[in-house]
Parts: sequence; C-alpha cells; structure tokens
Amino acid sequence: MIRIKHLSKAYGNHQVLRDINLEFEPGHVYGIVGANGAGKTTLFRSIAGIENHDGEVEYANSPLKNDLGFLDAQPIMMSKITGWEYLKLVLISRGIAEENFESQNLFDLPLGQYAETYSTGMKKKLALTGILLQANQVLILDEPFNGVDIQSNLIIIELIKKLKALNKIILISSHIFSTLSETCDQIHLLKEGVIEKSVLKKDFTALESEMKDIILGNQLKQINLR
Repeated sequence: MIRIKHLSKAYGNHQVLRDINLEFEPGHVYGIVGANGAGKTTLFRSIAGIENHDGEVEYANSPLKNDLGFLDAQPIMMSKITGWEYLKLVLISRGIAEENFESQNLFDLPLGQYAETYSTGMKKKLALTGILLQANQVLILDEPFNGVDIQSNLIIIELIKKLKALNKIILISSHIFSTLSETCDQIHLLKEGVIEKSVLKKDFTALESEMKDIILGNQLKQINLR
C-alpha cells in the first residue's frame, strides 16, 4: 500500500498541490483527472520522488523507487541509443538479465533504430515496454494514451487489466475519460491543487459530465457556429 500524507508542493509563491491525502492499494487502478494546470503531473512526480515536496509518501516495501515504474507524459531519450540499447539499460539498472526483446516487442517498435528519432508515441511505447520488462510493483502512467495510435491504446488498456490481476498498484492520468472509465476502480478529481472528490465506478458517468463542465465551461457558447 502507498499512503500519501499531507503532500504539498510549491514553486516559489505558486502553490501547486495543497495537503493531498490518498491511499493506493495493490490490485487496484486509480485515475487522476483535472484540467490542464491542476497539478496532476506534479503529483505524480512528487510521489515518484522526482520532485521535492512537503508531506510524506509511505510505502510498505520502502524505498518506493526500487519498485516503481514511472511513465513520463513526454519521455526523453538519450542520443545515439537504439531502442534495444534503451531496454537493455533500464533492465541493467534493476539487475535484470534479458536479451530477447524482439519476442516481447508488443508494439512492433524498430528496436535497431535510434530512439531519439522515434515519434512521441513510439517513445512512449518504448518507455512503457521498459517499465513492464522491469516487473515493477507500482506503475505511474502520466497520459499513457496521448499521442498513441488506436491499436496501441487497446493494447495498453489490456495491459493495465493484466497488471491489476497481478496485484500491482497502478496510477493513471488521462484526458481520454473513456480509457479511465474502462480501467480504473477509483478516480480522484484534482482541482487547483486539491483533491476535490474521489468517486467509484458507479459515479464515473456523473464525474465525466462534471469534467466536461470544468474544462469547457461557457467556451463553446462563445463561438457563433453557423
């Protein structure tokens, strides 16, 4: 289990997260939603230990970083490293010996090609493949569906379901609500740095309507469509 206690984060005078308190249990998928700038990525980076913050992140098998796979919304690849070499490096970092990547290349990536030349979606799929090969117990996936083709989205959805069945802890953010509705057990609404509400599956439809109101507001009414 992961317990988030009174987590806050500020950049100078700008308070991004305010007193976040959450619990995440194994075998569950949790979604974090909110408008752009709500603090989703900062929350994920704080939990992952990438950002300094106030408050505590408690994990039963501390340190969390040893069990954590973090998928950045826009993965950055080192220059002059092929996809194969990238996967080799992320496994070496965990002391895992694996050479046969082609048989586990779910997304049919050109592993012999320099990863820095990949599209955004391909980089995301390569980074996700590395996280999966590491056999992490906790996965934080920041916008895993953005910039990825429909077929790969379907694969990612099924992977998340399999990871849940393997008793992993999975945290996801996404602007595509249907993907969260299909995979998550609980969704937390982050608004202006505060968890405004947490809902279970039975209330996902109502939350989606609320999200549309938050994101769209009166903007569509301002356009005189003809």
